Amino acid sequence: MDVREATTDDVDEIREIARASLNSSYTDFLDEELIDSALENWYGEEFEEELAGEHTIALLVERDGELAGFSQSELVGQRYNSGNILWLHIHPDHRGGGIGVRLLVRTREKLLDEGADQIHGFVLADNEGGNQFYRDHGFDRAGQRDVEIGGETFTENVYVEGTEDEGWAAVDELEIEDETVYVSYGEAAKGSKSPFYAAYRTEDRKDRFGWFCGNCDTVDNAMDAMGRIECNTCGNRRKATRWDASYL
Repeated sequence: MDVREATTDDVDEIREIARASLNSSYTDFLDEELIDSALENWYGEEFEEELAGEHTIALLVERDGELAGFSQSELVGQRYNSGNILWLHIHPDHRGGGIGVRLLVRTREKLLDEGADQIHGFVLADNEGGNQFYRDHGFDRAGQRDVEIGGETFTENVYVEGTEDEGWAAVDELEIEDETVYVSYGEAAKGSKSPFYAAYRTEDRKDRFGWFCGNCDTVDNAMDAMGRIECNTCGNRRKATRWDASYL
């Protein structure tokens, strides 16, 4: 799985992923004509201009050489106090296998790196799957707002990243090298290319497995006595440190 920033050359494929995703998850309350109208408004010329601006972040996820999904976010506030995840779409053909949560994680990392102090997620209230996704991955509902789509008004739930003592509560179950591991994204150490995340053998996070490299999605790494970690696959490195500090 590879994640990269979107460019204006990707707009047509972004629109098609959004179309497939909306038609898969939203047709219970959005008809096809409304979806088509919304896509033209959201991903037309104005979107290309937004991509070139400093406040919009769009990330694409690729799997097996195909674009599988994208996230669209914005930085708001006084340099910046909020990173808002507006859309996170995974093409129906690529759902499952943890792509959604890993795209969420990379989007969160990017927003924090760009200066956001807090992460919010937005999802239409009628999208049961989308709401459950945020609840399952460390977000709490903080409020609601009205949004207009094609001249109709809908309710959107606003989620805020949880503040548990352990840090961000998102945990992902992955199959790596024929073994099930549980990656805790709230326990992280900053690396040279991407954070390393604590990995466990059990979901209750009591039996430690090692470290999961956020850059190449492997657990093939080593730590020395000074706390340095180096990924044997991609060369991602964590410097020596006196203590473990979560990348929050």
